[in-house]
Amino acid sequence: MTDDTSTDPLTSETVRDTPLSERVEAILLIVDEPIGLVALAAAVGSPVPAVRQTLETLVDDYDGRGHGPRRGFELREVGGGWRLYVREDHDDLVAEFIGGQAPARLSQAALETLAVIAYKQPVTRSQVASIRAVNVDSVVRTLLARGLITELFADSETGAINYGTSDALLQHLGINSLDELPPISPLLDDGADGFDEGTIR
Repeated sequence: MTDDTSTDPLTSETVRDTPLSERVEAILLIVDEPIGLVALAAAVGSPVPAVRQTLETLVDDYDGRGHGPRRGFELREVGGGWRLYVREDHDDLVAEFIGGQAPARLSQAALETLAVIAYKQPVTRSQVASIRAVNVDSVVRTLLARGLITELFADSETGAINYGTSDALLQHLGINSLDELPPISPLLDDGADGFDEGTIR
């Protein structure tokens, strides 16, 4: 029997010598949507039970039940997946910080992504990427940071976050509701291109 682990990058000495908690945190810091336990275990190259125990330990640590103080962020299980979130106590602080940043013009990519979300909401990041045929991870993060879109809910089966536009976008556009957005069909060559004709939701 051959040893397949020799060709698996996740079983290298470097990975195995790195504490599991560090590997788990590294993945949690970069995911845009809750990541399932099995997917997380595969990403860090460790058994599911060990990863589950690590997550429970990190939750206690971040909540101040470990050896250190309570953190300004927390680790939560949402829609069958795990993700780091700013604690609700600091929502106002974060909103004030973001609102106080010097405004910058949105890139063409951000505008196009925002349009897709506005007309197709609720919509997941992968659905937006499929419509635009490009990776939209960084653009979605920018729109979230600018307060133009918001996380509406997580899919109960996949854990994928569904996004929608915020009240701040309506204020920027000077409209009272999404119903005031122009029909999308006249803006497209064939009235299609991934949008449902004349719909907003």
